[in-house]
Amino acid sequence: MKAKLRYSPTPALWLCAVTGLAVFAASLHADDAARRKNPTSKLYVADVDGPSSINTGDRIDDLTKKSVYSAEGTTIETKPDASNALVLSNGTGIFFDPDTKLEVKRFLQEPFSPNRSDVEVEPSVSQTSAFLPRGTVGLCTSKMVAGSTMVYNTPQASIAIRGRKVVIQSTADTTTVSLIEGDVTVRGDLNGGGDSLKPGQQAIITRSSPSSPPVIKIQAIPDNQKEALGDKVNMACMARKTVYFSTSERNKDGSVFIQGGDTPPEITIVEVLPGTIPPGVTVSPSAITR
Repeated sequence: MKAKLRYSPTPALWLCAVTGLAVFAASLHADDAARRKNPTSKLYVADVDGPSSINTGDRIDDLTKKSVYSAEGTTIETKPDASNALVLSNGTGIFFDPDTKLEVKRFLQEPFSPNRSDVEVEPSVSQTSAFLPRGTVGLCTSKMVAGSTMVYNTPQASIAIRGRKVVIQSTADTTTVSLIEGDVTVRGDLNGGGDSLKPGQQAIITRSSPSSPPVIKIQAIPDNQKEALGDKVNMACMARKTVYFSTSERNKDGSVFIQGGDTPPEITIVEVLPGTIPPGVTVSPSAITR
């Protein structure tokens, strides 16, 4: 009869396993601590035209105007006959064309001052990572502060955005990036250096197969596309002007927020209402003295 061999881990292997678990747990703890000190990033629904939905990971809701959600981990989708416009709490406006799907993979934002004097500048350092499997989005950003990153990925490309007006169109085999204003770098191969676009330029990225290298063509935006592309970023810019974001000076229990404490400040949404126009005054000719 053959004797059965039983594997017994050596003390060295046990030590490696325990050390690995400890490092992993410490990493999770550090990440959780960082999240606790950062406000929960928000998105605000500025406009809705037709049926659209938002998947928060816990449930799927119909998108409604003036609704607010935590941004990270959401998927926004418009039906073929719908469009909408959102604003992220870093001041980025996003216009969604019909039949568009956008997945917000990561959106983190550092705390910012409750009383900001310049709403045209991003309120704090933020990190945005999104995936656009299909459809078209127009982006209008605030002036991004040093340290912020914004990357939109498609099946063919990775687009690093540093502001301020850009349109990204994604299909199963082609990505088109049109820069209206600002600075954008387009990469087809993540190991490559990428190609920087100038305002008025367009990059078209194609792949003959998922395993084939990308082909990037850079050209001037065709004249017959300029108006439609401009309309998309204008809708995004109009959306971001309807709201700005602040933070509460007090915690939910009424205590004063302490910068650097364990409880993050709550991001608050402030709607920008059109100013009241004073009524015109009509003076009767008989009341005019000569």
